[in-house]
Amino acid sequence: MKITTEILCSIYGCTPTRAEKFASWLNEYMTKFGIDTPVRIAAFLAQVGHESGRLRYVEEIATGAAYEGRKDLGNTEPGDGRRFKGRGLIQVTGRANYSEISRDTGIDFVKNPEMLAQPEYAVLSACWFWKKRNLNQYADVGNFLTLTKKINGGYNGLEDREALYKKAKKVLNIEL
Repeated sequence: MKITTEILCSIYGCTPTRAEKFASWLNEYMTKFGIDTPVRIAAFLAQVGHESGRLRYVEEIATGAAYEGRKDLGNTEPGDGRRFKGRGLIQVTGRANYSEISRDTGIDFVKNPEMLAQPEYAVLSACWFWKKRNLNQYADVGNFLTLTKKINGGYNGLEDREALYKKAKKVLNIEL
């Protein structure tokens, strides 16, 4: 299933200009990372839509100072909190996660963390996160609550995520 600018605009209510930045990368990386059935795509687009403010944000608005010294995120060096703040369509956060995606992709995001805010890598990181955390298994059975918790750590924005999921299923012609 090919994701078009029109599909993204229909789900997110965004401008074609914004959607165009991401459509081709979504098609490339969703396929590469196995987000390749209508239900997987709908769940992924719903979660990404919420996490990115409907493709508005590829970098956390906050400075990242709150992550300073967070050993659970691998932030062990001075400045790590700001340097490795959330970036990408699903916010990759912390030195440990930047190191992990760098190892897995062969792209040095530790040395160049701001690259995750570029459309290509914002999509790559979201698809990588999805596959790395085995999230297709929850999408496949419609377990949207667990899926949300695995991404968010809780249920922040659940109502919005569910509304986007419903919209994505409608746009992609998946039975509700």
